[in-house]
Amino acid sequence: MSGDDVIVVGSGVVGLTTAVTLAERGRRVRVWTRDAPGETTSAVAGALWWPYRIEPEAEVGTWSLASLRVYEDLAAEPERTGVRMVDGVHADVDLDGLGSWSAEVSGLRRARPEEVPGPYATGLAARLPLIDMPVHLGWLTDRLVTAGGTVERRAITSFAEADAPVVVDCTGLAARTLAPDDGLRPVRGQLVLVENPGIEEWFTAADPASSATTYYFPQPGRLVLGGTAEEGDARTAPDEATAAAIIARCARIRPEIAEARVIGHRVGLRPSRAGGVRIATEPLSNGGRLVHNYGHGGAGVTVAWGCARAAAALA
Repeated sequence: MSGDDVIVVGSGVVGLTTAVTLAERGRRVRVWTRDAPGETTSAVAGALWWPYRIEPEAEVGTWSLASLRVYEDLAAEPERTGVRMVDGVHADVDLDGLGSWSAEVSGLRRARPEEVPGPYATGLAARLPLIDMPVHLGWLTDRLVTAGGTVERRAITSFAEADAPVVVDCTGLAARTLAPDDGLRPVRGQLVLVENPGIEEWFTAADPASSATTYYFPQPGRLVLGGTAEEGDARTAPDEATAAAIIARCARIRPEIAEARVIGHRVGLRPSRAGGVRIATEPLSNGGRLVHNYGHGGAGVTVAWGCARAAAALA
């Protein structure tokens, strides 16, 4: 073990992106993970770039824009990276309700009435990164290995078990017991995967005050329908009635979805935290340093690169 050794605990999008950032800065990085990357909450995500259900507001814009610039570059090789730039509409959202970050999103504008589908009168049109997460997580893993890092299946009960001078906590909901942090809570998200009936644009109508959201994302080989944001609900099995309601909501926007063949169901537990993302450092009992990077709620993909750089600066 040397002073350059880092163990990143967690292999979701935040953990892998943080590990890649550190490895490409010359650190010797090992990722310890209870679940394989393809079995994490990140693998279930939709996943559209957009600052959604995440705090603190003062930091989110900077983190999100840093990530946006990376995804814009990665979209040049969509088959390899899983990142594509796709047009779509956020219904019932106005520019005046967004933070200053919105001025830095190229092409973001008020949609014309005829561009907003369904019963909605207003919205924003944009061309944003839409990420095929199973592909992207695989690409991140390969990029980490190319930079000299490793991924090991290893569950821990304490960060003191990690034999490195720097340990980075990207454990998501597991940080509730590992950190420990009672401010973490699950926000359950359920999705339905259907055969795409020819839809090429994404759509969202997400009311932050409601547990039921409406969105569809065209991914390679499937159309992802959503969704839910059920706070405090830790059920991981799909609910049949919820799935039917998701399909019905999406079909009110695009009627052809009602006839699309269902090919799968997904449930993920977003790691929401009172006070928002925690990026901070503290000493370990063995003399090492622990860097926290968790609590990203429903926007881990959106802020992954910005948060990775902030955490790497502390490591």
